[in-house]
Amino acid sequence: MEIIDKAKENIKKEVTDIENRTDMTDDQKVTRICTVFGTTCAAIAVQPIPFADIFVLTPIQAYMGKKIADIRGFNISEAGAKEIFKELAGLVGLGFLSQQLVIGAYKTVLPFISGVTTIPLVFGLTYGMGKVMDYYFERKVKGQKIDPEMMKDIFKKAKAEGKQKSKEHKDEIKRKKDKL
Repeated sequence: MEIIDKAKENIKKEVTDIENRTDMTDDQKVTRICTVFGTTCAAIAVQPIPFADIFVLTPIQAYMGKKIADIRGFNISEAGAKEIFKELAGLVGLGFLSQQLVIGAYKTVLPFISGVTTIPLVFGLTYGMGKVMDYYFERKVKGQKIDPEMMKDIFKKAKAEGKQKSKEHKDEIKRKKDKL
């Protein structure tokens, strides 16, 4: 899809080789990745593509997982990132699916409030998924057990943090939306 290619190109410009940067800690790199992808996904989500968001956003969020894995030293392919993303989304719960349905409803039934509610929702969801993936990859690299309850807690807290961050990045999201 053209919109996915444009989004990937935009992300590539902003995050290419971030795992090799020496001016940031790994935690700073992950936060930067989560923010860039949250911004990009929020910009895409307000595009008039009813109920197609899950098919557009999921590959981009899976690519975010690949970049986080690269930062943490966990070697996966993009295809592997999609599988891990699906596994993590299942562990976090059905909230992910219900939020995608809400976004679709906003675009079709309640389009006049779409931008106001979709941006923090998608930014928060993407940011939260990124932080969950970070936990997952950090534990995998260290050979530690993955705690599903810890993942749910991380997701809940990071999603709320992401919703707050979306307000700080509102202008950037609008610029990216216009570019797409």
